[in-house]
Amino acid sequence: MAAIIVYFSRKGENYVSGTIKKLAVGNTEVVANILQKLTGAETFKMQPVQEYSKDYNECIAQAQADQRRNARPELKAYPESLDAYDTVYLGYPNYWGTMPMAVFTFLEHFDFNGKTIFPFCTHEGSGMGSSESDIKRLCEAAEVKKGLALRGGSIQYSEPEIKKWLKEK
Repeated sequence: MAAIIVYFSRKGENYVSGTIKKLAVGNTEVVANILQKLTGAETFKMQPVQEYSKDYNECIAQAQADQRRNARPELKAYPESLDAYDTVYLGYPNYWGTMPMAVFTFLEHFDFNGKTIFPFCTHEGSGMGSSESDIKRLCEAAEVKKGLALRGGSIQYSEPEIKKWLKEK
C-alpha cells in the first residue's frame, strides 16, 4: 500500500515569530514538500472554494467565524479515492486551537476505516491544540498516530525534526 500527503496551507500574510510576514508558500506546504521529498508519497492540497483572505487579520477573523458556526467550507476538489492508500499524512496550520474547518470538510468526505493518519501542523505557539482528538472523533475507524507540531517561524530548519518523527512512526 502507499501513502498520501493531504494538507491545507495558506500563503500570503502569516503570523511568524511575532510579526506579520508575507509568505510566497504557506508553512504547511513547506512541510508537505519536505515530507514528499523524504517519503516519495503523493501530495494533495486542500483548497476551499471560498479562499481565506490574504490579509492575516481578516483571515483569522474568517477562520474564527467558520469555527464558531461549525462550518464545512466546500472544497474545490478531492482525490478521486483514498482506497489505494493505507497511510495519510494530514497537514494543516493550527487555527484557533484546531484544524481549519476545510480540513473537517475533507475528513468527513472519506471513510478512513483501516487507514493510519499521521497529523502534522504548523503553529506559532499553540502546538497541536485539540486537532488530534478532533481527528480521532471524525475518523473513529482510523488509527491516529501522535502528531508533529512545527513552529512556522523556524520551518526552514524543520527537516531533522520531520525525519525523527518519521522514524518514530
